[in-house]
Amino acid sequence: MDTKTLCLGALSLGDASGYEIKKMFEEGPFSHFYDAGFGSIYPALNSLLEDGYVTCQEMEQVGRPAKKVYSLTEAGRASLHKQLHTVPAKDHIRSDMATMMFFGHLLDPRQKDLVFESYIDQFRDKLRCLHETDVSDAPAERQFIHGLGVALYETALDYLEKGADVFLGEQSGEPEQSKKRAAGGA
Repeated sequence: MDTKTLCLGALSLGDASGYEIKKMFEEGPFSHFYDAGFGSIYPALNSLLEDGYVTCQEMEQVGRPAKKVYSLTEAGRASLHKQLHTVPAKDHIRSDMATMMFFGHLLDPRQKDLVFESYIDQFRDKLRCLHETDVSDAPAERQFIHGLGVALYETALDYLEKGADVFLGEQSGEPEQSKKRAAGGA
């Protein structure tokens, strides 16, 4: 899905600034299944503005530049609806950490351990964020996708923790590291 459609989807939840949309992808409702940065969000918003799919209102702020708040138009809502009724593209997973782990045999033991522990920390952080997100009042579909995110991160974290000795090899024989991992700490 392109960033313009993602922005339309974010704005279907309510008016937002580019920064607020970015936060939705960092730690909000989209954080466990999509990524978008300022470098793609702002050009998408400008394009949507030119196409008449969003409006923009500048809101004054004390001691800071005016904040641009975007709103979805009826044409934008129709465009989002049309995009949501297409056949979805196949999911593609991109992971620097998984790539580094794939080539783990080329890493020195300290780097290998650092990459592994960083990966576990990343899953713990995503899981913590999901557990802190209250979706009890959200539509059933959002609750469902939230639950899918929790299930995916819990399963991945469990796999990593149980497979630490396989990936890390002899270096993971240190009882202290194994104890910390089993207790859920780094």
